[in-house]
Amino acid sequence: MNALPRITRIGKTRDRLGESPVWDDKTQSLYWIDSLAGLIRRLLPATGAIDEFSVPAPIGSLALAHDDRAVLALRHGFAHYNFSTRELAEDPSIGLDHPMLRLNDGKADPFGRFLAGTMHGGRAEDEKPLGGLYRIDAAGAIEQLESDLAVTNGPCFSPDGRIFYLADTARRVIWAYGYHRDGPLRNKRVFAEMDAHGSGGDGATVDADGYLWTVLVRIGAIARFAPDGTMVRKIEMPVRHPTSVTFGGPGLDVLYVTSISRSTHLFDDSPDAGGLFAIENLGVTGLPAHRFGTR
Repeated sequence: MNALPRITRIGKTRDRLGESPVWDDKTQSLYWIDSLAGLIRRLLPATGAIDEFSVPAPIGSLALAHDDRAVLALRHGFAHYNFSTRELAEDPSIGLDHPMLRLNDGKADPFGRFLAGTMHGGRAEDEKPLGGLYRIDAAGAIEQLESDLAVTNGPCFSPDGRIFYLADTARRVIWAYGYHRDGPLRNKRVFAEMDAHGSGGDGATVDADGYLWTVLVRIGAIARFAPDGTMVRKIEMPVRHPTSVTFGGPGLDVLYVTSISRSTHLFDDSPDAGGLFAIENLGVTGLPAHRFGTR
């Protein structure tokens, strides 16, 4: 009989809005953010040590580069952060400065670019969402790939890089697109309708078998979806609002999970809310995170 998953809280950090966990396979460390506090955290699991780096809030997401740097999605544009010097260099804005619009979740693609989408908080029901999905390359060129997204979350790629997954949490749908090195997103289709699962999908990752893992942010659970969009596994979390996931550890067999204590619209006063968690004994492995830029 397979062992049951073991869920452990890591450290004592309490994020207001924990997001964007990324495993660094070179240093065997985990990065994640507290979006509303403007913090990047770095955990060295071997010792339990946690470093903190301050950046402008809100920060939506990050992807690691090939050196000691990262690309960040800030409120209205991208930026580059040097962990050694703690210096921030901002790129041009995406061209939208609406007070209720900001960049949110993002991931590096297999070709060294960074994709991040917007969220439109507090919009009226009759107001069309602004922004969409944006991509920046190592030369600083920015292009818009998608529009009409309310709350962008869960960007991730199939193991061969040919399928791109993207969730709109507010609309409770996960889409799948054909993805290529050049050109637009193609062949958009519904991957999973999330109403049946009680929550929109949030942060997501894909395992080595091509199954998608996503957070069910409003019902305190993690779900695994087969490549055909069927939910095949559900794991209850000890907090009300988990937010994002990534595989890490020396064998890429630990699923790290971030969570919310008090964000703009969601809150959880329980003692472990906002904590970082590790789920072991899942019987699956992840894939190394794509990195921004070229070697």
